[in-house]
Amino acid sequence: MFPTRIEIIPSAGIVEKVQATVPLSTTLTVTCLPHHGIARTMEASIKLSLLGYTVIPHLSARGLEHRAQLSGILRDCEAAGITEVFAIGGDGPQGSGPYRSSLPLLADIAEYSGGSITAGIAGYPEGHPSVSGLDLLDALLAKQHLATHVVTQMCFSAPTILDYAALLRREGVELPVWAGVAGAVPRTKLLALAAQIGVGTSLKFLSNKGTLARKLLGGDKYSPEGLVSEIMAHPDGISGIHLYSFNRLDMPIWERSDLPDPEASEAASA
Repeated sequence: MFPTRIEIIPSAGIVEKVQATVPLSTTLTVTCLPHHGIARTMEASIKLSLLGYTVIPHLSARGLEHRAQLSGILRDCEAAGITEVFAIGGDGPQGSGPYRSSLPLLADIAEYSGGSITAGIAGYPEGHPSVSGLDLLDALLAKQHLATHVVTQMCFSAPTILDYAALLRREGVELPVWAGVAGAVPRTKLLALAAQIGVGTSLKFLSNKGTLARKLLGGDKYSPEGLVSEIMAHPDGISGIHLYSFNRLDMPIWERSDLPDPEASEAASA
């Protein structure tokens, strides 16, 4: 089995839905969307942690109003047994809070928690619409002493993800890389989300791949099994899968240990 974390959205009823469908052995990450805010992220995270799940709440730098708020969040994490968070800059406009990016947020997490709470950070295999590639790399180099791993933005091309992990190694980023992969979702929803978050390059990659594109994007529903199979064939480059579930919580095939072996599949088709 390949390590897999499932990202959920803290919408109404999500705690009960997770409890009914997701094994306690599954690590969950809880996203922080601008229209939900950090309070809802923390509420769901704490409830799930107290139920026995390993939970990683997302903390948005721009969503924090003051440092005392962060201090309180970290105290709540410790009380609930949460030992890891995911620190992001956030998509909303710069507010009146103290954090403009995740770097000072990471520094305060380390200081306020005394090192008892670790943090993951984001990576962008296809770049960022408002930040240059060089600036993104410099930011990772500046953050890595305060972080434990990198989670990539959603991507649909295994070569792009693997090349990105190799690039980070060459440039001195030593953190483990988790591949961000979309779960099985309706194709129309997936395409709309891809356009919003700027991952069109890897979708274009798929559109040029014939059989692969038909397998992944054909019909009404996208399935990530083929992409994950490619990634799993290179375990030295990627540490695990970060599955963007969109709250569709069917356990992925590879977590059930029956994902076809990629080498065997290639041999059968040769």
